[in-house]
Amino acid sequence: MKLLLLGSGGREHALAWKICKSSQLEKLYVAPGNAGTSEIAENIAIDINNFEAIGNFCVQNQINIVVVGPEQPLVNGIHNYFETTNTLQNITIIGPKKEGAIIEGSKDFSKAFMKRHRIPTAKSKSFNKDQLPEALAYLEQKESPYVLKADGLAAGKGVIIEKDLKKAKFALNELLKGQFGKSSETVVIEDFLIGVELSVFIITDGVNYKILPEAKDYKRINENDTGLNTGGMGAISPVPFANREFLDKVENQIIIPTVKGLRKEGIEYSGFIFFGLISVKGDPYVIEYNCRLGDPETEVIMPRLKSDILELFDGIATNTLSERDVEIDLRSAASVMMVSGGYPENYEKNKEITIGELDEKSMVFHAGTTFKNNKIVSNGGRVLALTSYGKNLETALKSTYKNVGKIHFENQYFRSDIGRDVTKKN
Repeated sequence: MKLLLLGSGGREHALAWKICKSSQLEKLYVAPGNAGTSEIAENIAIDINNFEAIGNFCVQNQINIVVVGPEQPLVNGIHNYFETTNTLQNITIIGPKKEGAIIEGSKDFSKAFMKRHRIPTAKSKSFNKDQLPEALAYLEQKESPYVLKADGLAAGKGVIIEKDLKKAKFALNELLKGQFGKSSETVVIEDFLIGVELSVFIITDGVNYKILPEAKDYKRINENDTGLNTGGMGAISPVPFANREFLDKVENQIIIPTVKGLRKEGIEYSGFIFFGLISVKGDPYVIEYNCRLGDPETEVIMPRLKSDILELFDGIATNTLSERDVEIDLRSAASVMMVSGGYPENYEKNKEITIGELDEKSMVFHAGTTFKNNKIVSNGGRVLALTSYGKNLETALKSTYKNVGKIHFENQYFRSDIGRDVTKKN
């Protein structure tokens, strides 16, 4: 099979790494990719939102499957474009049509969807830009902390949690006045849930689904989950508190109603679904849906997926997903993200990166990297993810931090407490 993978981050390098382990792979292209993907696949300089250029490349190179890493092309309708273009209709897209991607593209839609299908989530109400007085009045009725969510995609910056009512009102006013353009013309105000977060992932053809390893990521820039939100500073898998009883609740109360609900509403969905969950006193609630895999979670779930991922993709292509098996590696995996100093605010690029010889149970996934003068340099805020296996999370984390010490670039930064919150209790 010939595949094209869209994206340039750590998620895409981890996916490319996994795809390359398949005996069914003939050729893998990554657009635009990074320095890491170029070592195992062929990078192609194509804008991931230029559907015509992507389509032409697929025809010219006889691509069988396109795997869409980020959410933006899905929300913009890349699947629809391929389905409605005669020369592209025989190419399988791993990722939903825009009608399915709306579960991530509109928080207002996803909250209403969960309510319709009785999927546990925080109580909420949505307000548009013409309803500011009503929104402020509703906010006054709520208890601190206050949770505000821009309806549309906002590059990970559309969720605001504020303890002070005055500040929350100001933030609400800014959102509805167009802080994120059309994405915040509608705002969801929801109750704050107290619990521990985790992520669960499935791959589905819209009828059948397979559950992938779960993960827990760490979003805040500083230790003890303080400071600004980031794209993710690390992840672990499995999640210690997600025992069989809890995951059964997730499947029966959330996964099954979601897949059935999409089908009931006439939404054809094929690809990944990311369930951002919170465990409240042992019961799962949905914080958000994503229409793709997470980052940095992919950097720990791909190493734990023993099955051939092309078997799963082929299952979607041939409507035989129900016949495919998912086998999970019983080892733990832990990933730590190395970022540029100053991230998630201002940071410098083009810092030369040196990577020493890693232990055999460790691997590095590139995120924001590129080549300059035949040297690997930083090209983003999140630069590299170092992932290690271990017989348990403690040994996986120990190995990860040991190998992080073998990687160097100017002004590098990483959190030294990834996984500590769950391992110290076990």
